[in-house]
Amino acid sequence: MGNRVAREDFEWVYTDQPHASRRQEILAKYPEIKSLMKPDPNLIWIITMMVLTQLVAFYLVKDLDWKWVIFWAYAFGSCINHSVTLAIHEVSHNSAFGHYRAMWNRWFGMFANLPIGVPYSISFKRYHMDHHRYLGGDGIDVDIPTDFEGWFFCTTFRKFIWVVLQPLFYAFRPLFINPKPITYLEIINTVIQVIFDITVYYVFGIKSLVYMLAASLLGLGLHPISGHFIAEHYMFLKGHETYSYYGPLNLLTFNVGYHNEHHDFPNIPGKSLPLVRKIAAEYYDNLPHYNSWIRVLYDFVTDDTISPYSRMKRHQKGKVVLE
Repeated sequence: MGNRVAREDFEWVYTDQPHASRRQEILAKYPEIKSLMKPDPNLIWIITMMVLTQLVAFYLVKDLDWKWVIFWAYAFGSCINHSVTLAIHEVSHNSAFGHYRAMWNRWFGMFANLPIGVPYSISFKRYHMDHHRYLGGDGIDVDIPTDFEGWFFCTTFRKFIWVVLQPLFYAFRPLFINPKPITYLEIINTVIQVIFDITVYYVFGIKSLVYMLAASLLGLGLHPISGHFIAEHYMFLKGHETYSYYGPLNLLTFNVGYHNEHHDFPNIPGKSLPLVRKIAAEYYDNLPHYNSWIRVLYDFVTDDTISPYSRMKRHQKGKVVLE
């Protein structure tokens, strides 16, 4: 269904990613931005409240009809759980406790992981650091779709299915692109999560467990917040690799929409990224950006020039040090 996308490969480039050079230039002109490179302790309380909110939701849905379990999983739980994944993104950058207490961030990430239902926090950190260091790196950056995704999801209907199934592709893609040996922290993350899931089942019942898992699957698939997956790096304009979003959903997502600013300064918590844009406005105001993630999803599905192949990709030069 729909026209077939003409693109048959990624956009291969032979230049370095733009963020490192822009970071140096901005810091030379505005050294006060360094003062924003500090942890955001408010994350601790915000994340704790989100986890507790989902625990209350588990209790409230345990006796509902199945149709209402799924309804609330999408209408409410999906927003919380997607927001939690972006809180884990913040914690992966050590934004909760700072770089000097890196292990505190890892343990706190496992705590934040609990209402998602699937062990995620530790593995995400390992791959996400590679994404920042080697943006678009062939065989390194698992944010880039596989060749199969680009080849197969090439019509309007297939792209729609790809959007719905995004959480599954993000989960399994690393196994094909950049598999890594399992670490003891990943084992601990998995054991803690399995124990939590079993506890939810025995304390609240099967409906609460399904609510939790459905909230994650639905919230990371066809959902307004999921527009950020595509908005961040899919090449809607030739030559532009990263795009920011300045709409209201930043309030639920720890300002992940400020994505050019985030890649330029990954050590600055999301709370302070609007200040980066304000201070160095001339570097950001003229870059292409979005105001609607829903529009991004619609354009991705319906535009027959855009597909999973619409990513800039590069062969990495020099020595590669993986997380």
